[in-house]
Amino acid sequence: MNWKQAIDDYMLYLRIERSSSEATISSYRFDLEHLEQFCKTASTAQTPLTLNSETLKQFFALTAEIINERSQARMLSAIKGFFSYLKFEGYRNDHPASLLETPKIGRKLPVHLSTDEINRFFQAIDLSTNHGHRNQALFELLYACGLRVSELLSLKLSDLYFKEDFIKVTGKGNKSRLVPVQKFSQERVEFYLLSRVEKYKPQPAFEDVLFLNRRGKSLTRAMIFTLTRNIATLAGIKKKISPHTFRHSFATHILEHGGDLRAIQLMLGHQSIATTEIYLHSSAEKLRSTLELLHPRATLNRTTKP
Repeated sequence: MNWKQAIDDYMLYLRIERSSSEATISSYRFDLEHLEQFCKTASTAQTPLTLNSETLKQFFALTAEIINERSQARMLSAIKGFFSYLKFEGYRNDHPASLLETPKIGRKLPVHLSTDEINRFFQAIDLSTNHGHRNQALFELLYACGLRVSELLSLKLSDLYFKEDFIKVTGKGNKSRLVPVQKFSQERVEFYLLSRVEKYKPQPAFEDVLFLNRRGKSLTRAMIFTLTRNIATLAGIKKKISPHTFRHSFATHILEHGGDLRAIQLMLGHQSIATTEIYLHSSAEKLRSTLELLHPRATLNRTTKP
């Protein structure tokens, strides 16, 4: 089995069996192709079936000099998954990456926008342009529902349950969840829908896709990222943001206003609440102020001695 066949088979496995996102599949392919190039240029060329742990150690020693710990951790995850797949399928009897340790990385606090910055961002969307109302509606759902970009792009008209004030979201692992959506946000989406068919002329197989490009097909991740950067620049926002920033802002703002962490976990579609807990750090100052205002001990005289 050569590298191309092995990598292609693993990508198919991720897509079909694991329901991995296209972003994950693309990243893992990128990492594995780097490993392939290293093995082909090594003193002793090795295939996916003959690669040993010593060569992997050499590969990671080299990459550690040029990429950060977070990228190393992702690369190791891709490679471990790759060899687990080869072992599971019976191509190998061993796992050359099993003893490699994941580099220690600190938890990176997510960047979020303040409510003022959110308002400035939406005010910077020019509704007089051809795509103004579409852009307003899609960013509204990103922020109002805390969606991932992949979830936004996969939304369909049949996923909108506005009478019940919910939308159905398909997240990681092809798992569905219901997320509440407020009337204000619904109205922005409905305004876009008034001219959706006439303006975007949905192509066959895209009739049920919610957000369309000018050719009547699905928007791309790259387009959403470009829109985010362009509108942020017009709004005078200096932070380096991405579409995911609206998801972080959604969680942070709800938590700051007294929202329940478990409820936020369910709305975000996090499998583990430990993932959601990172927003506690973002809201630490707000939580401290809340404690001082509401906890019975905060009302006691601080000079009182036990």
